[in-house]
Amino acid sequence: MEHMKILVADDEARMRKLVKDFLTKSGYQVVEAADGEKAVEMFFNDKKIDLVILDVMMPGMNGWEVLETIRRYSKVPVIMLTAKSEERDELKGFELGVDEYITKTFSPRILVARVEALLRRANGEQQDVLSVGGIEINKSAHLVTVDGERLELSFKEFELLTYFMENQGIALSREVILNNVWNYNYFGDARTIDTHVKKLRSKMGARGDYIKTVWGMGYKFEVEPTDGKAAKK
Repeated sequence: MEHMKILVADDEARMRKLVKDFLTKSGYQVVEAADGEKAVEMFFNDKKIDLVILDVMMPGMNGWEVLETIRRYSKVPVIMLTAKSEERDELKGFELGVDEYITKTFSPRILVARVEALLRRANGEQQDVLSVGGIEINKSAHLVTVDGERLELSFKEFELLTYFMENQGIALSREVILNNVWNYNYFGDARTIDTHVKKLRSKMGARGDYIKTVWGMGYKFEVEPTDGKAAKK
């Protein structure tokens, strides 16, 4: 992930500096834009931008307009940063093609983790096979094996395990899992995730221990170094 370039667009200099400092420490190159028009100009002039972090409320051209413009020509991962936390605003973001939606105030470390997960996903989207710790997922064939034995999973169990493996080591809240695996078409109780996780762990046998509970938050898929290599995408 080192040397990948990220565009940060926010009219608050303090926020840009905060995000830039943490991303730079993680090995990323960061370019900054103080408004929407500049963000669009920089994005289309620089063909090597790997991810965009956008504030919604910017003077002139706001974050929604920037996102719409980018999405006409590119599938580059986009994270929206905003002070807004209403559901309709989040829905609007996902309808326009945002990949992640983070409400201020946020943990910079969580932001970096989300950036890393999105970049892994974007760079691996042409590869259909994930493999880690004795588990292999063939996405195109919709096939899962554990220690060489085929695992029979429901559609949502398959999607849930895939999402976990694509986000190894990241603590995922139930809301985040619900939004990414069930999408906003599902408005049920987020505890349905607990039911699916319980079934998934049971079917995975000893490998079910990879899905760890983060108390009061959600889950994290984590494989000890001795259990296998990092997932390949």
